Amino acid sequence: MDVSPDPAVLAAIEGITGHRFSDPSLVVRALTHSSAASGRVNSNERLEFLGDAALGFTVCTHLFAEHPTLLEGELTKIKSNVVSGRTCAELAAECGLEELLTLDKGVRGRSGVPESILAGAFESVIGALYLDGGIDAVRAFVLPRLATRIDLALRLGHQQNFKQVLQQCLAQLGMGMPQYGVLDEKGPDHAKCFEIAVTADTRRFPGAWGTSKKAAEQLAALAALRELGIAVETGDGQVQIVWPGSQVS
Repeated sequence: MDVSPDPAVLAAIEGITGHRFSDPSLVVRALTHSSAASGRVNSNERLEFLGDAALGFTVCTHLFAEHPTLLEGELTKIKSNVVSGRTCAELAAECGLEELLTLDKGVRGRSGVPESILAGAFESVIGALYLDGGIDAVRAFVLPRLATRIDLALRLGHQQNFKQVLQQCLAQLGMGMPQYGVLDEKGPDHAKCFEIAVTADTRRFPGAWGTSKKAAEQLAALAALRELGIAVETGDGQVQIVWPGSQVS
C-alpha cells in the first residue's frame, strides 16, 4: 500500500512524533485499522507487531542504562507496567491519535475507540517511526512520554502487582502463602462482581470487591497490605509500598 496520506494528517503525525517522514505511506498504514483496510496485510497489524518490539527494546535499554543497581526481576516488572496495553492506549489518547485513525464506523463505540485499537495504533506509529527513522526516532518519541510513568513505578515499588508484594512480605513475616477465598458474588453471569479476602496463617484480612476474580484478588491483596501497614497512600493518592524487603526479585 503506497498511498500518500492526507496532508493535514501527515502534519499532525509529524507534529506528534517530532519526525519528518521520508516515506509518508508508512503513516497511512500505521493509522489504518483492519476494519477499514483492503486486506489485513494492508492494515497496521504488521507495524503494530514491529512497534511492540521496538517499544520494548527502547524501554529495556533505557532501564538497563539508567538503573544499574536494579535486578532482572525488578526491571521486568517496571518494563511490563510501562509498556502495557493500557499505557499504550492512554498515550495514544494523550497524543490525539484517536481522531487520526481510519477505521470502520461500527468499531467506534459509545465510549470511543476500544482500548486495544488505541494501543495497537500507538505501537503501529512506533513501528513506522522505526522503519523511517531508526531506533533514535523511537527513543525521541517514546521516552519523554514514559518518563513520569517510569519514575512513578520506581517510586511506588509495586507496579500494580499487589499479590506478588503480599506473597513476598508474608514469607518474610513467616505467615506462609496467602490464600484467596470468594466471600460473595453478585450480578448477572455476563457482568459478575466478586468479593474476595486473603487468609494467611490464622488471620483473615478485609475483603474487596472487583469486576473479575483476578481484579478482586489484587484489591484483596492491597487490603491485606494496608492492614499490615505495608501499603500506604501518598499525598497525591497513590499507593506506596514501605516494606523494605518487598522489592526482592
